[in-house]
Formats: sequence, structure tokens, C-alpha cells
Amino acid sequence: MKKEETSIALLIDCDNISHNSIEGIINELSKYGVINIKNAYGNWKSPKLKGWEEKLLEFAIQPIQQFDYTKGKNATDIAMIIDAMDILYSQNMDAFALATSDSDFTPIVMRLLRNGLKVYGFGEEKTPDPFINACSQFIKTESLVQDVKQPKFDKKALRKDTKLVSWLRNATLRTMNEDGWSNLSKIGAYISNNSSFSPVNYGYQKLGDIIREIDLFDIEMRLNNKQMYIKDKRG
Repeated sequence: MKKEETSIALLIDCDNISHNSIEGIINELSKYGVINIKNAYGNWKSPKLKGWEEKLLEFAIQPIQQFDYTKGKNATDIAMIIDAMDILYSQNMDAFALATSDSDFTPIVMRLLRNGLKVYGFGEEKTPDPFINACSQFIKTESLVQDVKQPKFDKKALRKDTKLVSWLRNATLRTMNEDGWSNLSKIGAYISNNSSFSPVNYGYQKLGDIIREIDLFDIEMRLNNKQMYIKDKRG
């Protein structure tokens, strides 16, 4: 029987993720499915993780204790990777969410993707590009903290982001119909399959809002004003 909802396993590297961002992470993931597994990894005897204790109870997150067996070696990374592989083969998950700012997790992201699963990445601004680029979608945790509102990129800032402009124009070209127009939902799917893009990182909830603000495309609403089609203004 086909599952009606997407099952997600959330693994949190508490050594590299602030407890202040967990509510935003869970709220964001709720858009994509149900979080069936919520594991948080760290040495819970460390005072550095004190802020996490309340969050574990509030959001029903399972703490996984990792002692620092060897100085300079991150036991948390190893435990998360082992659990990710165990979950991959023992649980019927549709997607993983890895909350970390550590590029050491890039190989496991690529391994999960090879098995056909989506991988949602969450990390701080400092997160290295290899991990960001490997994820199906990556969201900066700074934009999810309740007390810190991610400022919206205006037209000038959006156009200045050459990677974003390239994603949008290439996706529009690749999904174009015979009439020269592209359906926004197909554009979003193409970008999602080929990059780690998320509109949240630009202060927007929807791709369509970015399209309107960046003003590089003609816009046409079809099917009772429910579907957006766009065309590159360059022709």
C-alpha cells in the first residue's frame, strides 16, 4: 500500500547546531512530510549542550549520548553516520534531514541520494559549500530562528546573486513548453532536482514570490489564476 505522507528522519549534530534553531527546522520540515525519527547527538555531559535539554523534551527528540572517547575526534559524526545507514536499511523512510554545519557529512548525503531519498540540509551560514551543494535542499538556520527575521532580498540583491539567476534561467529554459512559456511548478521541481536552492534563504516562502520580485521574467497566470507560467524577458 502506498504511503500517503512522506516519512522523514531528522538527525541533529548538536555540536554544530544551535538549540535556538530547532523549532524553525521542525516547522520547515513539516511542509514536506512527517518527522517519524528525531535523534539528537552529542555529549550531554558537556555544558555546551545545556540549552538543548529543554528542547529535547519540548519537541520529543531522542537524545543519543556520545562520549568524547578520543580528544580531537568527533564521536558525534561517526554515530550519526552509522545511524543514518542503519535507518536507511531498516526503516521505510522517504527522506532524511541532517542538521549540521560540518562538511564531513557530505559523503553520507551523497550515499542517501544514490538510494533515491531526498536529503534536507540545515546548517549555519558558515557551512562549507560541499555539504550545501550535496543536499537536495539546504536552508540556513539563521533564517529560521524566531527572534531573527531573515530580511527579504530586494530586486537588486536577487539579481546580484549570479547563482540564483543562473538556476532560474536554466530551469525556465529546460522546462519550456512549445509556446515558450514554463510552468512554475515544473521549474521548482527542476531546480530542486539539480541544486540545493530554497526560497527561505532569500527571505521568501515561495519561489513565485522571488520570480515576481526579481522581475527578469514575463508572468502569465493560467487555469483560473491558479498556475503561474513565466518566460525569460530576454526572449
